Amino acid sequence: MESQNLETLKTGGYKGVGLTQFKLEPPTARLTVFPPEILELGDTLEQLDLSGTGLSSLPADIGSALPNLKIAFFSGCNFTVFPRELASCPKLEMVAFRSNGMEEVPQDSLPPRLRWLILTDNRISALPASIGRCSRLEKCMLAGNLLQELPAEMAQCTKLALLRLSANRFDKLPPWLFGLPELAFLSFGGNPCALSKASRPSFGLADVKWDDLEVQHVLGQGASGITSQALWKQTPEYGEEVAIKLFRGALTSDGTPADEMAACLAAGAHESLIMVMGRIHGHPDEASGPGVNKFQGGIVMQLIPSYYKVLGQPPSLSSCTRDCYPEDATHGAIPALSMLTGIAGAAAHLHARGISHGDLYAHNILASTADAHAVLGDFGAATIYGHQLCSNLASGIEKLEVLAFAHLLEDVLKLSAEEDEARGRDLRRGFEQLHVRCANPLVAARPTFAEILEELEDMMGWRGMMRIPDIERAERVEPDTI
Repeated sequence: MESQNLETLKTGGYKGVGLTQFKLEPPTARLTVFPPEILELGDTLEQLDLSGTGLSSLPADIGSALPNLKIAFFSGCNFTVFPRELASCPKLEMVAFRSNGMEEVPQDSLPPRLRWLILTDNRISALPASIGRCSRLEKCMLAGNLLQELPAEMAQCTKLALLRLSANRFDKLPPWLFGLPELAFLSFGGNPCALSKASRPSFGLADVKWDDLEVQHVLGQGASGITSQALWKQTPEYGEEVAIKLFRGALTSDGTPADEMAACLAAGAHESLIMVMGRIHGHPDEASGPGVNKFQGGIVMQLIPSYYKVLGQPPSLSSCTRDCYPEDATHGAIPALSMLTGIAGAAAHLHARGISHGDLYAHNILASTADAHAVLGDFGAATIYGHQLCSNLASGIEKLEVLAFAHLLEDVLKLSAEEDEARGRDLRRGFEQLHVRCANPLVAARPTFAEILEELEDMMGWRGMMRIPDIERAERVEPDTI
């Protein structure tokens, strides 16, 4: 979004020009009052971004002055109380108050048409019962607060698809969560009801000295850290090209870097997961003190070839919780089957270890159509829930994520060209039937990932061949049930 400046706003330079989006460049001095000139932008304004300006209050007539406002960002401001004035905005759908020091969300303060609520990194200890009236709410970002419970009325938010509860104070999750028919993306790491590390050690991981790594170039950078390509010098004569990720201390919208790293280490090896090869020791920042960007460790991972491409693009403001795809994106049914089988196998592997990925999206999958292979990455929203700690809810946690896989199936079907051959048509019908089962609005009636994997392998025609027995799953079976 193009930004505007305060001086031009004050002199009326934006009045009457039909602006639909207004993003104020943070002024040199923090704002103490809402600039009244914004209200003069009238009924054309749909998006307002005043993040980083230091505001702490809104005018009472914001709803009547800006009747078509749909998106409002106030992150990095000083709203200690969620402003009731926003409830008067008749079309407001997306609101962000990240990192405000907010402590209270009053009753009846949430806009009635709310779809997307961002309250990450605040000090909120309770949500109002009136949130249950937000019947259109799809995405709710609550990581990094002081919440111990959710209001029971929130069970009425039946459109809720993505919920971030990481880094709060939940001793348990409310059972009604597992009755929400559209909830597919849940994270709750960093709470008492989740584990902070693997329930069993991860064997086979190397201790990699920082001095043995030669960093080459950055591959990607996010809120939880930086991923780079590097050369791991294992002997004076031999080095292996790898990817490394260095985790930093900033809270992300999904959770904490420490929880992401723990999930990566706990995930273990699978042909459709980006393999973690070792943990980095001896980094010069290991002894750094407290701080926003405190170093929290690093891992060495396999380097995925550059011809692997992301399967989709992250959701847009309008799609909210569903991935986007280029118009020319297509996949054949046969390579799609192989890739889907791999991803289902990776998810089954994770849940057998008591790990929920939390972000099973196409934009977190790297795929090679030529190789008919895909790998699942990005554990930023992963939760180590453990089967003993969440024994009553473990099945529900897995079956929420099955709906995320149903969305992936649906997207693949939309991207698959109509097949002329009988094999392709049969696969499409199989995908459609599996999608119906995975998208069942009755969460408990959905199949497990192990069942999905079996069905996809049947479609592949080689179920059971060269399969290694799942020792971890067998160990959880009680003796009297064998």
